Amino acid sequence: MLHFVVVGIASLLFLDALVGDKGLVEIVKARQDYQDLETSLAHIRSENARLRARARLLREDADTIEHEARERLGFIRPGEKLFILKDVAPAKPE
Repeated sequence: MLHFVVVGIASLLFLDALVGDKGLVEIVKARQDYQDLETSLAHIRSENARLRARARLLREDADTIEHEARERLGFIRPGEKLFILKDVAPAKPE
């Protein structure tokens, strides 16, 4: 009889260690969540660095500023001529 009680208690403890609040299943899930967050953080840091570099170019690099002014705002240099073509399909961006 005592043997069955000990085996029963051991089984309950093992089951709790496996699926309890701090059990193996929760630990594996927490590790996966941590790894997913690490991956996401690395991606966000990479994107942040890219955006910082782009912002620096937009503040300091004359060629980048000119390119943006021409592409987005349609600016032209003095002496250049602007031709507007109607009924022509727009060029596809590269």
